[in-house]
Amino acid sequence: MTNKATGKGAIGVLLLIVFFDMLAFGIIIPFTPFWAERYGASPLEVTLLFSTYSFFALLSSFPWGVISDKWGRRPILCLSMLGTAISFAWVSQADALWMLFAARAFGGLMGGTLPVAQAYIADVTPSQDRAGRMGMMGAAIGAGFVLGPGIGWALSRLGTGDADFRTAFMIAAGVGVLGFVAALLFLREPPARTQSDETSSFSARIKAFSVAGATPGVLYPLMILTVLAFCMAGLEATFALWTERQLNWGVREVSIFFLFIGGMMVLVQGGLVRPLAKRMGEAKLVVAGTLLMSVGYASVLFVYAPPLAFIGGALIAVGFGLASPSLTALISRNASDEHQGAAMGASQSVQSLCRILGPITAGAAFSGFGRDAPYLAGAIILFIGFLIAIRAIRYVNKY
Repeated sequence: MTNKATGKGAIGVLLLIVFFDMLAFGIIIPFTPFWAERYGASPLEVTLLFSTYSFFALLSSFPWGVISDKWGRRPILCLSMLGTAISFAWVSQADALWMLFAARAFGGLMGGTLPVAQAYIADVTPSQDRAGRMGMMGAAIGAGFVLGPGIGWALSRLGTGDADFRTAFMIAAGVGVLGFVAALLFLREPPARTQSDETSSFSARIKAFSVAGATPGVLYPLMILTVLAFCMAGLEATFALWTERQLNWGVREVSIFFLFIGGMMVLVQGGLVRPLAKRMGEAKLVVAGTLLMSVGYASVLFVYAPPLAFIGGALIAVGFGLASPSLTALISRNASDEHQGAAMGASQSVQSLCRILGPITAGAAFSGFGRDAPYLAGAIILFIGFLIAIRAIRYVNKY
């Protein structure tokens, strides 16, 4: 078709598809815990629902990359967005807990949008411009994740019945359909595809971790990134459950909270990180960020009124906003040119694993030791990350 975008236009369409993918995901985050509880899910089962999606998404990420090498990026993006829409529609019609798990597992298996979108950018972007384009993709992800809870908040004002939960998931499905239509009608297949790179095979992922382990300037930031990703995944899965019991919050209040912290992260990453990094260096931003996150997690233990929850959330959001992009920059800077792909592959794999293990661990702590346990443990783990960051400064400045 002659109206399909090429060049910069293709990148714009691709970013729109990524935005739709994350917007749909952001819409359902505040609703998922409460929807699962309506079918008798325990806190552990709620968090396992989050981990189920992440597990199957990780499991399918490599096959989607291989298939897109053979079939093309555009067909897989179309298939993935269509599968995402079907999974959300399936959740909306669920009438038992097992159906929620089945639908989220299916959504994970069809979740090839982000890895294939990264491959598309690599196909059409010169290496010297790739970091900037990946940054644009990160902005699209962030925008979708921020606006999604805002839509969830608007939907929550409609009422509190089952129909409103089902409507939220159907709207998320509709957003997935928009992504499918954008890929089908307006995205052109890239003229040439890169061959499998350092991040695209299982053996290469093993190599990625061996490279990281051999380079302290990469290893230490990777260790801290693991701490941050693990704790944030646990927060995402348990915070609605915690506020429901501690503050009597529902979907509306949880949506506002996630909208708030998402907006804070975007403001920090978009407006503060670059000038502060030039003045202080990324390593010091990591030290400050991990300390702020640790204090934010500890403050949750003293929350007895909604304003205090937002103060704690602000500390966590600002800390993560400072530390996360700084860690990515340090990993890339301290990896050699020939190991850039391996280092980024290790980073992606660590974050994927944390999105599986973080919710399960937080849910087990919540169920077994009380609702404050995940946040006490998170504060301690993040403080350990802070100590690692202090030690790491001399290494990341050396390499």
